[in-house]
Amino acid sequence: MTYDLLSALAGFAIVTLFTPGPNNLMLMASGVSFGYRRTLPHLLGVALGFPVMMLAVGVGLAQVFTWVPVLHLVLKVASVLFMLWLAWKIATEHAPEGAGKTAGPSGGQPLRFLQAAAFQWVNPKAWAMAMTATSAYLPAPGLAGVMAVAAVFCGLGLLSSHTWVLAGRAVAALLRDPRHLRVFNLLMALLLVVTLWPLVMH
Repeated sequence: MTYDLLSALAGFAIVTLFTPGPNNLMLMASGVSFGYRRTLPHLLGVALGFPVMMLAVGVGLAQVFTWVPVLHLVLKVASVLFMLWLAWKIATEHAPEGAGKTAGPSGGQPLRFLQAAAFQWVNPKAWAMAMTATSAYLPAPGLAGVMAVAAVFCGLGLLSSHTWVLAGRAVAALLRDPRHLRVFNLLMALLLVVTLWPLVMH
């Protein structure tokens, strides 16, 4: 991989991984609700699950949508419905009595590793990132090139996921007041819904 291509790929990865999206908003909300240690499986599911998805897309899964276009519509509808459900769960969470923190976006428990990894497959931002990266930034054709791109996203994804969880922990002290926590949950839910706008309009 040339230096110029690596720089371009790293720039694309940084912009897409660190900007707000479904994964990052959920990680931040989980950081607020459950803390770093309990959110760690969720964090690793995102950071490792996305490169696995990218490998699948890069080795030919995206071609399936060309052969069977209706599958793209099915995925889009499933993505919208699932993310609206997640937004509702976040918005309606409340602090348990005496706990001073939310029950979290997954019904009282943080997402587990496999749940977070599986979420990548219905995350519209993840699909856009994977298809763009594997079509525009491959250093070489074939599996080796896809693995190189996935490795870059894996390393930077771990850093990004930690950043958003720690950001949630940083503001957790400000959200001990149930009213502040309610506003935070509503804002996270609203931002999660906003991330669906490009998918719905496309």
